[in-house]
Amino acid sequence: MSNGSNGSNGFTEAGLSKVHDVLARHVDSGKIPGVVALVSKGDHTHVETIGTMRHDGGPAMARDTIFRMASTSKPVSMAAAMVLLDECRLRLDDTVDQWLPELADRKVLKRIDSEIDDTVPARRPITVRDLLSSTFGLGMDMTMIGTPIMAALFALDITPNAPVPMPEPDEWMRRIGTLPLMYQPGERWQYQMSNDVLGVLVARVSGQPYEEFLRERIFEPLGMKDTGFWVPADDIHRLPPLYAPDPATGEFQVWDEAEGGRHSAPPAFPSGGGGLNSTADDYHAYFRMLLNHGMHKGQRILSRPAVELMTSNSLTAEQLAARETLARDNVHISFGQGQQGGWGYGMAVRTYRGDYAPIGQFGWDGGAGTSTYADPANQVIGILLTQVGATVPWSVQLMNDFWTTLYQAIDD
Repeated sequence: MSNGSNGSNGFTEAGLSKVHDVLARHVDSGKIPGVVALVSKGDHTHVETIGTMRHDGGPAMARDTIFRMASTSKPVSMAAAMVLLDECRLRLDDTVDQWLPELADRKVLKRIDSEIDDTVPARRPITVRDLLSSTFGLGMDMTMIGTPIMAALFALDITPNAPVPMPEPDEWMRRIGTLPLMYQPGERWQYQMSNDVLGVLVARVSGQPYEEFLRERIFEPLGMKDTGFWVPADDIHRLPPLYAPDPATGEFQVWDEAEGGRHSAPPAFPSGGGGLNSTADDYHAYFRMLLNHGMHKGQRILSRPAVELMTSNSLTAEQLAARETLARDNVHISFGQGQQGGWGYGMAVRTYRGDYAPIGQFGWDGGAGTSTYADPANQVIGILLTQVGATVPWSVQLMNDFWTTLYQAIDD
């Protein structure tokens, strides 16, 4: 089903038809049960809903279907920290020790494969800027599995999608504080953990639970009524199961059921790195606000410079080179995701022309089968939501085809 299409408004009829056909091809293949896709250019929005909520059928996908946003939580949850910067309650080069004493006086591994106690003192304290740019010294690096530090990370249950959910924020921080850093503060871009630490920082600085601060300052002003860290019982029928197909056989397996699952009750740890649930329209409101330089329907949500800072590359040439190498040398792990070059705050920022998207496009993908980007050059937003996790390449291939066809559909 599609709605709201008008060929003269930013996209060609033939182009939108091709978007639909390519999405439908993935669903018809049996590898993607259902998809909701939203594309917009300026004031014109077009939505596709194809397939079903469950692998074995069930209700049809709908425009208001709720999805686990996984790592596409990052660009949205980051806005809470930007509010605190705007209000001068945080500064970029403040050290975090006063709010996060667990991260004071860090030790740093001599080498990434060192034993946990083979360390040197940190050269300097961790700053707010280090957390915002994902360079504070700890992260999830799937290319380093087998090293003592990664084994220690997994053993502490402080990562998303562990068999045991993450503990409440103070206990989570206590466990982080028992580990050395992998790299010196500010030295190297690393994935995931900085976003979760930022959630704790926001809560401690604001004196409010992280989820409450996000709701009051970002979600409610933007009308994001279906966005949060859990789905209330009245709406749980709108959340599909999350599938993690077997990598070897491709057999569909439910990773997280809707009712009684991980997103059916408030979590102990609201994860800014990967815990949000949302809809296509809610995410569209957020990314449209970013394209509008922080404004939404006449109300200022973030300052223009805050949005510009978030959506610009924050990495040095050396950090950029290391991140690009990680993405390009490990496509067998990511199925090709992450090859945009740059990184802003909580999102990738394209620094070279590596596919159909232009330099300056910003956003991110999620391991539960979600992809959300905005493109200032074309004033285009694309949101693709599925329920198939990235244990297999299917949802990532669908994302690639979505963006390839979306960029062909622009009426220029």
